[in-house]
Amino acid sequence: MDEKLKVYDEKMTKTMSSLGSELGTIRAGRANPHVLDRIVVDYYGTPTPIQQVANVSVPEARMIQIAPWEKNMLKVIEKAILVSDLGINPTNDGSAIRLIFPELTEERRKELAKDVKKKGEAAKVAIRNIRRDGNDAFKKLKGGEISEDGIKDLEDQLQKMTDKYIKEVDKTVEAKTKEVMTV
Repeated sequence: MDEKLKVYDEKMTKTMSSLGSELGTIRAGRANPHVLDRIVVDYYGTPTPIQQVANVSVPEARMIQIAPWEKNMLKVIEKAILVSDLGINPTNDGSAIRLIFPELTEERRKELAKDVKKKGEAAKVAIRNIRRDGNDAFKKLKGGEISEDGIKDLEDQLQKMTDKYIKEVDKTVEAKTKEVMTV
């Protein structure tokens, strides 16, 4: 791969991994510990992810159990979950916190599927913006170190790369939508 294209390939790869982590936070019917990824707690004055102050496990299909390593963190974690956008009330039994995920309604599944599609569209826009930036950068090289045919070739390769990543976004979105809609 041409050095000039490598930069844009890396940016598109980052866009894909960003989409993957965003879709990971959308919960389907099963409990997924990644829904806690964006929730941070105050650990001795430092905002810290829950996974770094507690053991997070999934003992059942629709339950996440959070067992903090220090008992004084129970209330802090419970409060962080309550103020988050998770929408689930934690149950605290004095030694661990349990999050029980209710079965998703058909309406909620459709909302989540729409959300997945929106995130997919945003990723496609980001990829197309990267392509545009690349094409602009290639046009600035005109008359300098590269011939017009060379620039055309770079633009064609960038377009093929863009198409490949757009297809990948579509596959990822389709898979997540299927997962969300499965009862």
